[in-house]
Amino acid sequence: MNSSLTLALSTGLTAIDYTVFLVYLVVVASYGYWIYSKKKREETSTTDFFLAEGSLTWWAIGASLIASNISAEQFIGMSGSGFKVGIAVAAFEWIAAISLIVVGVFFMPIYLKNRIYTMPQFLTQRYNESVAMIMTIFWLFLYIFINLTSILFLGSLAISKLVGGDGSFHYVLIALALFATFITLGGMKVIGYTDVIQVVVLIFGGLATTYIALTMVSEQFGLGKDAIAGFGALLKEAPDHFRMMLWKPAPDADPVYVTKYLALPAAMYFGGQWVANLNYWGCNQYITQRALGADLETARKGLLFAGFLKLMMPIIVMLPGIAAFVLYQKGQLVGEMEKDGVVVADQAYSAILGFLPTGLRGLSVAALTAAIVASLAGKANSISTIFTLDIYKKYLDKDASEKKQVWIGRLFILFSMVIAIACTWKDSFNIEKGGFDFIQKYTGYVSPGIFAVFMLGMFWRRTTGAAAIAGVILGFLLSIFFNDIAPGLSQNNFLYTAYPNGKLTDDGAKIFEIPYLICMGWAFAFTVLAMVIISLFGPKDNPKAIDIDSSMFKVSPLTAFLIFTTLAILGALYARFW
Repeated sequence: MNSSLTLALSTGLTAIDYTVFLVYLVVVASYGYWIYSKKKREETSTTDFFLAEGSLTWWAIGASLIASNISAEQFIGMSGSGFKVGIAVAAFEWIAAISLIVVGVFFMPIYLKNRIYTMPQFLTQRYNESVAMIMTIFWLFLYIFINLTSILFLGSLAISKLVGGDGSFHYVLIALALFATFITLGGMKVIGYTDVIQVVVLIFGGLATTYIALTMVSEQFGLGKDAIAGFGALLKEAPDHFRMMLWKPAPDADPVYVTKYLALPAAMYFGGQWVANLNYWGCNQYITQRALGADLETARKGLLFAGFLKLMMPIIVMLPGIAAFVLYQKGQLVGEMEKDGVVVADQAYSAILGFLPTGLRGLSVAALTAAIVASLAGKANSISTIFTLDIYKKYLDKDASEKKQVWIGRLFILFSMVIAIACTWKDSFNIEKGGFDFIQKYTGYVSPGIFAVFMLGMFWRRTTGAAAIAGVILGFLLSIFFNDIAPGLSQNNFLYTAYPNGKLTDDGAKIFEIPYLICMGWAFAFTVLAMVIISLFGPKDNPKAIDIDSSMFKVSPLTAFLIFTTLAILGALYARFW
């Protein structure tokens, strides 16, 4: 290992690092308690507790969206994907910026006009109770057993390696869950405004990590401590890691390229990437809840602000992974990146953090903690909101007072955290192909059906309740088919996006592996087709159809300018890294 890197590496945190980290904890906790105390007397309303109705500013909404979105799966998982694949993984962040524009302009007016508080509530109003209940169960299982548990696991694993090794995993697990619960119990207003601090810490800590990663690369190539020179070295040493578009490889292509293609094929832009992003940002209680309590203009500005921040996120969560790849190729970080002789890409971010100087290491751990805690708090609040308003109030206690609903929501937050801890306690949560891919893939089993139901429900009056039920179920079954069954078909199947990985069945036919984003696109397309056919047999004048007109989608001059600026920056990025 290069001597300068050897001297820089140290294990654990120093007293200064712990002091920096402690300051972060005290500031966030104190600010959260102060906000809670200001509203304590009035906070018996469900709209206040779950939505912070009317009290979040555009910048608080935008910051909260980013703080809740960027978590362990981004810091750890996306850095790992950056190590394996490269800049193509930035598509999740950059397409999200366009998705936030679409949600702000087209989805939010519909939600706010109909005073929607939860996504199941929308489904009840637009379709029927059956659709809403099916989706409520889907969402609760997804949020608790996929999102909440994976965020807690990946975050605990990363921080435990930084502060004291694997032996501290359970202590970190409990500490993160407790701190997130403390924030969540204060309600959405506490979450929203503490998220402003969280996102500031997240950005500055993340930028510090990226800066150190780039200077490590520049030192490795004898360019001094120069981050810009380090970025130039990345472009020169890993040109294939700076390709946004990964086209279908030939059957005899390099296995490394095949692996990249299977993760992020260019064809994803024709379906799966949009399904994933629009479903996440527009049909997701966890996200839309931040804007549902605001007026339309405030909500739109908040969403656009979040979209602008998404443009810079790859710098924070992806570049360290590419830097780790280049250093590893030069014989550095071997001990940090390998486990039992096998490279573990998801260790890239932690490997870089280990080289940060005293003080900055504490700030970066604080940034990682901020991302994890904000996401846990936001997710737990949404879980609580859906359970309280769409299950408890509807079916268990229809006469429950506002105060009782708030306390039921708090109890369910505690219950969800206990479940998440139990699921991750054995430190054996199975995420074989990387944390980011794990969440994206398994969320993708329900995204096609959900997005089809919402999109057609909003913008096609004839969509019926029967079509919606069929869409939810069919979308899930088709996702299973395309992900788990279709790859076993012969090489003559109709899935032109499939890639033969060379394995043979007993009869000599090649086994196909289909990128999960392609699977999402196929599942969505066939689900929409089925819903349209079913709805055509229903009444032409649907009494539950949503009334929309073009005036709902008009934007102010300032909003139009922000949209244009975001699209111009995005266009320049794609032109440079095509």
